[in-house]
Amino acid sequence: MELFFRGTDTSALLAEWATAEIILNPHVQSTLQSELDLVVGPTRGVHHDDLPHLKYLQSIIKETLRVHPPGPLLSWARLCTQDTELRSGLLVPKGSMAMVNMWAIMRDPHMWDLPERFEPKRFLTEISGRVMDVKGSDTRVAPFGAGRRVCPGREVAMESVSLWVGEMFRRFEWGECVDHPIELGEVMRLSSEMRTPLRAVPMVRV
Repeated sequence: MELFFRGTDTSALLAEWATAEIILNPHVQSTLQSELDLVVGPTRGVHHDDLPHLKYLQSIIKETLRVHPPGPLLSWARLCTQDTELRSGLLVPKGSMAMVNMWAIMRDPHMWDLPERFEPKRFLTEISGRVMDVKGSDTRVAPFGAGRRVCPGREVAMESVSLWVGEMFRRFEWGECVDHPIELGEVMRLSSEMRTPLRAVPMVRV
């Protein structure tokens, strides 16, 4: 049951958060739609083979994972194998059990410029010759975890959410409801959800 839950609820929440952020940032929506028009065009839907060419769409999904990770605390406790002093001066003794606060890591101002700002282009920039990865190889942004216990569904999640969001914004221009503005407050249940569920107004593009 947990396997099915983790594979559906978290992906749906990621798509909801991404949609909310795109609507609240009109320049992001227009840039995304320009990319979709160029790569996909008006006569067909977004396909799997399009995704490698939709760099800006991919950067939006990555930035959404950074700002709104479905699992802010990585679910698995870690055992500290040696005495470790943190940057704050706190000593974590050997043998301690710890939870990884990925939410705090991905908003750390020592690692990120303007960490509270939704800025997809940060994932278009190469650092040390490569674009930052969110699938576990770069622990500055590891919403799926890392190492042997990394999320086994990360590839499916990234692809499915990219296809959903891409097709939504290829077909429609999205805006806020006049009587129901978008609020980005969070509430932690089994995953990190929007405190006020998203409502939006679609306008047909094609």
